[in-house]
Amino acid sequence: KKEEKKEADVPAALRRGVALVEKAVSSKQAHLTSRLLRLTVTLRRQLTAPVLHAFLQETLPASTPLAAVLLEAVACDSPPEPASQPKEACLIETEVFCSLLVTLFVLDAKRTETAVTVTSAAVKRMESFNSRSLDVLAARLWYYYSWAHELAGRLDSVRSTLLAALRTSTLRHDNIGQEVLLNLLLRNYLHYNLYDLAEKLRSKTEMPESRSNQQYCRYLYYLGRIRAVQLEYTGAKDCLVQASRKAPGFALGFRVEVHKWMTLVRLLLGDIPERSSFTHKGMAKPLLPYFEITQAVRVGDLSMFKTAVEKYESVFTSDKTLNLINRLRRNVIRTGLRRVNLAYSRISLEDVAVKLGLGLTDDAACLVAKAIRDGGVDAQLDFDQKCMMSKEVVDVYSTQEPQAAFHSRIAFCLDTYNEAVRAMRYPPDSHKKGLETAEARKERLQQEQELAKHIAEEEDEDF
Repeated sequence: KKEEKKEADVPAALRRGVALVEKAVSSKQAHLTSRLLRLTVTLRRQLTAPVLHAFLQETLPASTPLAAVLLEAVACDSPPEPASQPKEACLIETEVFCSLLVTLFVLDAKRTETAVTVTSAAVKRMESFNSRSLDVLAARLWYYYSWAHELAGRLDSVRSTLLAALRTSTLRHDNIGQEVLLNLLLRNYLHYNLYDLAEKLRSKTEMPESRSNQQYCRYLYYLGRIRAVQLEYTGAKDCLVQASRKAPGFALGFRVEVHKWMTLVRLLLGDIPERSSFTHKGMAKPLLPYFEITQAVRVGDLSMFKTAVEKYESVFTSDKTLNLINRLRRNVIRTGLRRVNLAYSRISLEDVAVKLGLGLTDDAACLVAKAIRDGGVDAQLDFDQKCMMSKEVVDVYSTQEPQAAFHSRIAFCLDTYNEAVRAMRYPPDSHKKGLETAEARKERLQQEQELAKHIAEEEDEDF
């Protein structure tokens, strides 16, 4: 009975959706379109081929260009008769709404090629209209248009179409269309590792001020990836941290992807993420490869790092993070050298190569020399005896370092005070604005004398 009741409710809900579209167009209220999209998400799992076929027959006129494409995509073997006669005409917003329903239906049925056909026909039909009430629905259709082509493996074929749509949305001041299309283009470029083109597009466009939170989170995620690949780790960390904080709680997959990149960026910056960041609900399993990489970097074990990379190489390749993983090899070696430097006062380069898992002694000498030059290791390199000698740990308080640190802090405080004093500027004669002039003072004294004389006369009359 419950299933029958649900099936009976779906056609009524679809008709309410059409009525909501018509009301949104007539009243020009954008929030009604947002409510329509929420209704679409609710009905998505309840759609069936017979119900959808009957709804399309009674909603779309036979003369509509999209009617034949949508009815063919539904592919109902025994189509039921529509409950009412087809309409003579319908709005373009109604056509896009029907296209969205059919696209969701065929995507859930894993019919990717059909989804490509439906979205391409709907986009071609929609491009000839310019209506502000169509912006929200059009943005959602552009998203599924790109997603369908990505699932079909032809994402590069829609790039020129998306660029033209972004230019049109900018000229029409379609904010929601701009932000959706910008994110789709960034995803398109990053899918093919075209980071330079993605950065050029980002630098020449701006996110609208009235942006949605979800689209802004995606934009920050893509921007963080671009900056991470371009060695701007500090900026990448800021973007990824903002994206993780602004991401909604139900977007588990998105938060997992952000945590993967944020973990690698923090490791490249020299920070070690806490263990608790890998144990969030639903994240432990997908973040396991990155947890093992973090453990290898923390310990400084190069063999452990190589084992983890070889074990999860396919995972890192699919996540497009293998490039950043390979950059971490230097951090692992530097951590291992630091541990060796603390444990031994004098050690040969051959032993250093064995402990770090390096192949050649010359390679070890170059790595040790570079670590000493960068300041990561406090030691000396003896090329004659081919060994590394650690510098003796001197009592810091017996040197002038505390005095220098204290002096720098005092100098900073004094500079701050002096800058504050210099900033306290007042316009000339500003202190005289509150003072009265000689004429005003003379008039005030005369008024006071008259008042005193008047009070004295009143007291005499009382007596």
